[in-house]
Amino acid sequence: MSTLKLDTIASRDGTESTDVTNVINGSAKAWVNFDGTGTVAIRESFNVSSITDDATGRYTISFTNAMPDVNYAFSASVQDNSSGAEFVAGRYAGTYATTALQVQVWNYAGTEHDTPIVNVIIFR
Repeated sequence: MSTLKLDTIASRDGTESTDVTNVINGSAKAWVNFDGTGTVAIRESFNVSSITDDATGRYTISFTNAMPDVNYAFSASVQDNSSGAEFVAGRYAGTYATTALQVQVWNYAGTEHDTPIVNVIIFR
């Protein structure tokens, strides 16, 4: 295995550049787009090995490669096309570990709700 060590990454024409630390620390460490209804199914993902349906509106996202610690941030968005309404999402729901994150989806009335479009992004 080879290692490429750089201080700066630049565009091909050299007009733009950034410190490698910005790329390493500023990139998503995991993301997933999944169907949260019925049998949950991942549509696309990066560094996500599986989604577990824990209960109505509650999902555990398991990482392929563990985070170095639990000091990561996440953002989530959902949409329920059947009703045309968007729902609030992204509340931490109990499991915040290096290997997994549990999220909760609920509607504006405060009711946990399974939704067909769930997107979660994890940054560290």
